[in-house]
Amino acid sequence: MKKFIILLVLMTSAVITPISAKDYNASLFGIKSNGTTMNTRSIQKAIDYIHENGGGTLVFWVGRYLTGTIFLKSNVTIQLNEGAVLVGSVNPYDYDEHLNWQALIIAHDAENIAIRGQGVIDGQGRTVCYNFIDQVHKGIIQDELKYDRTNKRPSIIYFRECNHVVVDGIIMKDAASWVNTYDQCTDLTIHNVTVRSNAFWNNDALDIVDCVNVTVTDSYFDASDDAICLKSHDANKLCENIVIRNCTARSGASGVKFGTASRGGFKNIKLSNITVYDTFRSAFTVESVDGGIAENISIDSLYSYNTGNVIYLRIGDRWSEGRTSSMNGISITNVYAEVPEGKPDSGYDYEGPTEDNPRNISPCAIVGLPGKDVTGVTIKNVTIVYPGGGNPHYAKVGLSAKELDAIPEMPDAYPEFSQFKELPAWGFYLRHAKDITFENITLTAQKRDYRPAIVTDDVKGMTLTGMKYNEPAGNKKQVFTYQSKNIQINK
Repeated sequence: MKKFIILLVLMTSAVITPISAKDYNASLFGIKSNGTTMNTRSIQKAIDYIHENGGGTLVFWVGRYLTGTIFLKSNVTIQLNEGAVLVGSVNPYDYDEHLNWQALIIAHDAENIAIRGQGVIDGQGRTVCYNFIDQVHKGIIQDELKYDRTNKRPSIIYFRECNHVVVDGIIMKDAASWVNTYDQCTDLTIHNVTVRSNAFWNNDALDIVDCVNVTVTDSYFDASDDAICLKSHDANKLCENIVIRNCTARSGASGVKFGTASRGGFKNIKLSNITVYDTFRSAFTVESVDGGIAENISIDSLYSYNTGNVIYLRIGDRWSEGRTSSMNGISITNVYAEVPEGKPDSGYDYEGPTEDNPRNISPCAIVGLPGKDVTGVTIKNVTIVYPGGGNPHYAKVGLSAKELDAIPEMPDAYPEFSQFKELPAWGFYLRHAKDITFENITLTAQKRDYRPAIVTDDVKGMTLTGMKYNEPAGNKKQVFTYQSKNIQINK
C-alpha cells in the first residue's frame, strides 16, 4: 500500500510539472521591462514556443511588463519573481474577448498551467474602466451602461475548463472587473496569494465557478465586491470538493459568499480559520436561489470584525426555471463576531450601496420559502456582539401575527441579508426551516433592543441548548416562536 501511495505521488508530480520543463527568461523573446513597450505579441510568442517545445516556465525578472490579453497554454508556467510586475494595458482595444469574457490572462481547455512567484499583476482597472466608458459615451463601443458602469471590463485571470491549475504566491491588484475567475476547472490550487482590488465596482476578489477539487489556502482578499465567492452558472455542474483554509477577507459586499448564481449548486465544501473584517454585508452567506443545491457545507473558526451581518442562509426562486432550490447540511462552528452600529466599510474607495440604509441592525437569518425549507443546520460555539439599540419609534416590525405575516417572502429578489429591511429579532431570525440545532451560543446586545433575540416563523424542529443572552435590562423573553413546532429549549 505504501509503495502504491509513493508511486501515485510521483505520477501526480510528473503530471503537474513535466520532467522536460525548462526555464526561459522573458528577455529571450524580446520582452521589454521598461513599462512602456507593448509586449503582448512577444509574451504570446514565448508562451506558444514553450507550449510547443514540451512545456516549461517563462520567467520575469525585475521590471514592469506592459501587455494586453495573453493566452496561457498547457504545460506552461508564468513565473513572476519579486520585483516583476505584469501591467495591464489601459487601452480597451488591447483586450481580446473569449467565451464572452475579457481578461489579461486567459486559459481555455489547458492543463498543467501555473502562475507563480512573488511578483505583481497590476490590472490598472480604474483607468481601464474610465477608458471603456469614454468609448461607450462616444458611441464607439456598444454597451449598456448601468449607473455609468460598463459590462465590458477585463478581469486579471479567467481560466475556463482547465485541469491541474496552480496559482501561488503572486499579488493581484486593481482589476477592472472580477479579479480572478476559475470556471469549470478541476484540481485547482490557490496558495499564498494577495488580492487588493478596490479600483472599480463589481470587483470580486476570487470567483470559483462550477469547479471540482479545489484548495484555497493562506491567502488575503480585499475587494470592492465579494471577497471569496463561489458561483454555479451551469445547471449541470457543481462547485464540489472544495477546501478554503487560513484566509482573510475584506469586502464592500460579502466576505465569503456562495451565490448569487446557483444554478447547479455547491456540495462538499469545508472552510476553516477564516477572518472577515470591515465588510459591508455578510461575513458568511449561502444563497441557493437559482434551482441548485447547497449541501454538506461547513465553516469552522470564523472571526468576523466590523461586518454588517454575520450569517445569512437563504433559499430563493429567482432563475430556477422549474427546478427546486434546496439547502441541507450546513454546519457553522466556533464563531466570534462583532457587528458595528455604523457602516462597516465607511471610508473605502468603493463602499457598499447605501439604498438599504439607515435601518435597525439586522440579525443573522436562516430563511427558506413556503414548502422549501432550509434543513439540517447546526450552529455551535458562537459568540456574536451586536450594538443593540433597535428603535421601534424609528421602524418597527412587531410580533403580532399581522406584522409577522407582512414580512415579504421575496422569492425572486436579489438575495442579501438586508433585503427584508426590518426584521423582528436582533440576534437570529428563522423562517421556513427544519431540523435546526443551536448549541452554546452567546448573543450580546450592547444597548437595549425592543426586539427579542430569536424569532422563529414556520420552523419545524429546533433545539436550543446552552443559550446565553446579554442585554441591558434584558428581563424579557428572548425566544419568540410563531407557527412553529417541536421547539426544544434546554439549559
